[in-house]
Amino acid sequence: MQSRMFFQAAVLMMVVSVLILAEQPVCRIQGRAAFPDLSRDGDILIGGMFQIHSNYEEKINSFTTKPDPPGGKSLFFAEFQSALTMIFTIEEINNRTDLLPGVSLGYKLYDTYGSITLALRAAMALMNGNEETLSDSSCSRPAAVKAIIGESASSPTIAISAAVGLFRIPVISHFATCACLSNRRRFPSFFRTIPSDYYQSRALAQLVKHFGWTWVGTIRVDNDYGHNGMATFVEAAEKEGICIEYSEVVHQSHSRQKILKNIEVIKKSTSKVIVAFLEQKEVIVLIKELSLQNVTGLQWIGSEAWITASDVSTAEGYKILTGSMGFAVTKNKIEGFREFLLNVHPSKSLGNALLNEFWETAFNCSLTNDDNARKQCTLLEDLGELKNGYAKTSEVRIFNNVYKAVYAVAYSLHNLLQCKKGPSANYSCDKSIHIEPWQVLEQLKKVNFTTKTGENIFFDGNGDSTARYDLVNWQLLNGSTNPLSIGYYDASLPAGHQIVMNQVKIVWTGGQLEKPESVCSESCLPGTRKAVQRGRPVCCYDCIQCAEGEISNTTDSNDCIQCPLDYWSNEKRDECVIKIIEFLSFEEIMGILLMIFSLAGAFLTICIALIFLKYKDSPIVKANNSELSFLLLFSLTLCFLCSLTFIGQPSDWSCMLRHTAFGITFVLCISCVLGKTIVVLMAFRATLPGSNIMKLFGPKQQRLSVLAFTLVQVLICVVWLTISPPFPSKNMKYYADRIILECDLGSAGAFWAVLGYIGFLSALCFVLAFLARKLPDNFNEAKFITFSMLIFCAVWLTFIPAYISSPGKFTVAVEIFAILASSFGLLFCIFAPKCYIILLKPELNTRKHLMGKIPTKSL
Repeated sequence: MQSRMFFQAAVLMMVVSVLILAEQPVCRIQGRAAFPDLSRDGDILIGGMFQIHSNYEEKINSFTTKPDPPGGKSLFFAEFQSALTMIFTIEEINNRTDLLPGVSLGYKLYDTYGSITLALRAAMALMNGNEETLSDSSCSRPAAVKAIIGESASSPTIAISAAVGLFRIPVISHFATCACLSNRRRFPSFFRTIPSDYYQSRALAQLVKHFGWTWVGTIRVDNDYGHNGMATFVEAAEKEGICIEYSEVVHQSHSRQKILKNIEVIKKSTSKVIVAFLEQKEVIVLIKELSLQNVTGLQWIGSEAWITASDVSTAEGYKILTGSMGFAVTKNKIEGFREFLLNVHPSKSLGNALLNEFWETAFNCSLTNDDNARKQCTLLEDLGELKNGYAKTSEVRIFNNVYKAVYAVAYSLHNLLQCKKGPSANYSCDKSIHIEPWQVLEQLKKVNFTTKTGENIFFDGNGDSTARYDLVNWQLLNGSTNPLSIGYYDASLPAGHQIVMNQVKIVWTGGQLEKPESVCSESCLPGTRKAVQRGRPVCCYDCIQCAEGEISNTTDSNDCIQCPLDYWSNEKRDECVIKIIEFLSFEEIMGILLMIFSLAGAFLTICIALIFLKYKDSPIVKANNSELSFLLLFSLTLCFLCSLTFIGQPSDWSCMLRHTAFGITFVLCISCVLGKTIVVLMAFRATLPGSNIMKLFGPKQQRLSVLAFTLVQVLICVVWLTISPPFPSKNMKYYADRIILECDLGSAGAFWAVLGYIGFLSALCFVLAFLARKLPDNFNEAKFITFSMLIFCAVWLTFIPAYISSPGKFTVAVEIFAILASSFGLLFCIFAPKCYIILLKPELNTRKHLMGKIPTKSL
């Protein structure tokens, strides 16, 4: 019952509250209004957000009183100069007569203190204004500014862009490089005048690859800038074949113990190159500890967030970074900017706390009498004498981005106000046109202009500007560190040529002039390939020599290349050379010896023929069928000479000639021997009473039998040459490193038919001669024919397995040897005894001796 009464009372109070609020025509801000640190009224206002104080003082709120206004630990000179750049650019535009004539630009600049919370607070103030009390009509009024310049860091920019993007207010950052901001769906109103980390990360990977470093360590800041930038770098590094030994995360808020753990990892590593995706604050903290730990000899590759920062180059331990290199935003001189910086003075903006703080910090003095620890400021101090590089505009790379961002807004407003040149050559704008932020947003997508320095400014579909960086190298000049330009990166150039080096001497880590090496394994020389070590990154490998027939002609080759079919690898395996051509030539010893034996056999045969010709009327020549003897000597001469066709480089004609000539001449030879054997048998038969057998096998029949036997072989050869003739071929089966030039048989069946026919005739001749070996003559030629056929058959039976198993040119040598051996066997067995009697035993060369009968003897 009590709970019900309590609920009714609560509802009644809500109704009363609504009625009371409906009666009050006033909107009240819950909390303090956020007032700008620097401001100026104008017809059109532009917002600015900069991290003017480098560290935000975190406070624990009690929730009993309203929180105090934010405060910073130290003034960040570079960001303060960026804010001044925006003011300078707006004043320059207001003084121009060709850009927004008659229209004054105003600004509201906020210090975000590097805090996402305060950055969002400033963004809300820029959208809604900063009045304590708003009228009923102003509760829903348009945004106070038409565009916002800033922020510098990526994380606050992400928060700002996500918040104001809902209201379609354009945000143009001069230093937020996170690639995630290019997502048009998440950040539809974001633009930037600095290239995205998408390009910077790839440029860093290409830079590391350019100098041959494949084994690197990485350090990133623990925020969106570091995480996104390093993720893109890792992806690009993998494509470039770069391995990452370690990946550490640091932040300025981390404890010293945590920083020391990061440094311990660096000390234990073997890589000599560190890719640092950090911001200035993290670099300053890190190099201080590295200096205390005496960690040197490391080549630093830096991102644009710190590589040209003067605060880093003057921080404690900065000498560790000597020789560092990285990509920086392109540098351009802003005319009149240095003079503007020198004219900054507290007296020109009385009561401005930020300007007073800047003056007191710059000269370490006090503008009030409250601080007894510091001297009194005279207001006569000279900004040009500051040693922190304030007047040198060392951060002009960043300032130029602010300069371009403000001009982009100005040109968009110029187009929206329809400013144009009149008849008197003067520009005028239509001030009656009411401009909304979303209109500026749409116009920024189409803006395209050229600055005084000649830079063409436009934004692509993702709100990004052209990706071009200067490659800088930290070098000591006159006792101070200066980032010297040694080249540049242009994403519009073809792949592989995007990094262009100047002819400038590079200083490496520690001031060395020799490039450091950073690889997990030494490079594999040509002739070897990389073999990845199990369980380790791909950059850690062993070098293995390429196999025979394979080469690698580049350093660090992943695979060996197979040589073409006619080529083979050299001893170093780095070049394919033409394979050795092998064939039995006339120049080599084996070819010369076989040729000598061939010619010697032919010469010896001719000599025997001449002897027989001289003693043709002698009984022994007549008794042994002189006609068949001369034909046999002729065929033996051809047999010896045909072996010469097997020597030399094979050609179409030599391949066809060698096998057919060999087959035909040997058949002719065996036919003659067979004829002589038959004659011996017939002669014995003729001595029997009533025998007329010699009439059936006279000289005419002998010639016809030789011709018939030979024509069969000729027919086989003709069919062979017609259907599938022998041809020269390259045999690569026996040896991998050489090519054997040989004669392919064409038809193996025809070849074995030729040999088979020769074998058939030889066997027939051997059988007949064997049967006639015991005929009772003093000089029985059948005995010698039997011996010759025995040798002939033995040679060719041995030839078959030797021919099949012999590799390369030895196959040809075996065939020649078989021809010569069988030819010499026939020559010596048949004709040597006759020549012995003719020349040495002429007394036995009588008809009486030859016709005499002797007892039968076995062989």
